[in-house]
Amino acid sequence: MNGARLVSAAGTPLDDGGGVSRRACLAALSAPATWLAAPSFAHAGGQLEEPLMDSVRTALSSAIANQAPPEPHFFTTEARIHYLRWLAAMSDRLRRRKPEWEVRRDFLQTAWYESKRAGLDVSLVLGLIQVESAFRKYAVSSVGARGYMQVMPFWTRVIGDGDAGKLFQMQTNLRFGCVILRHYIDRERGDLFMALGRYNGSRGRSPYPDAVFGAQRNWLFGEKPQLPAA
Repeated sequence: MNGARLVSAAGTPLDDGGGVSRRACLAALSAPATWLAAPSFAHAGGQLEEPLMDSVRTALSSAIANQAPPEPHFFTTEARIHYLRWLAAMSDRLRRRKPEWEVRRDFLQTAWYESKRAGLDVSLVLGLIQVESAFRKYAVSSVGARGYMQVMPFWTRVIGDGDAGKLFQMQTNLRFGCVILRHYIDRERGDLFMALGRYNGSRGRSPYPDAVFGAQRNWLFGEKPQLPAA
C-alpha cells in the first residue's frame, strides 16, 4: 500500500510509474477549472494497519460510535450567520460536482460538522476529499480504500463494527476519515505534512501532502481559489 498513485476511474495510473510529481499534482488538483472538468478518479488512499494500544483503540471507537445526524448548533447569531455564509460560498464552488442543492447542503453540513467534531480545519478536509475521491461517494481506489475520504476497510474492524459496506454511507465515511486524520495528526504531534503522508501511506514524501495543501486553497472561506506558485 506504500507508494500510492493517482488512478483513473478504470484504475489506470495517472503517472508514469515513477510516482506523482509535485507540479503535476498541484496543477491538476488545485485549479477549480481543471479538477471540476476532469474525469472522476480515486486516489489510492493507503493507510497502513498498525498495532494500536487498547486506550487508543477505545478512544477511536468511541469517537466514531455516535451516529446522530449532524445538526449544527450555534451559541450566537453571528456564528450562525458565519456558517450560513460559508455554506453558500462552498455550495457555489461545489455546484458542478453535486448539482442538486439538497445533496450539496447535506454533504457540506456533514463535512463541516465532522471536521469541527474532530478539531480539524474544514478546508483541509475538503481539500483531502478533492484529492482522494474528487467528491465521489462510491469511489474505490486500486488498494480498496472507499468513499469520499478513501478509508481503508480494515478500520471498520479495528474501531468499528466490521461492516466495511458502511464506508459508502456519507456520514460514516466522513466520521471515520476525520477521526483517522485527527489520530494521525496527534501521533505526529501536530505536523500536518507528516500526518497527511501517514494518511496516504507515503509518510515523509511530499507529493501527497503538497497536493492536499494545494487543493485546500479552493476551500478557504473568504478568499478566492488561488493557483499554486509555479
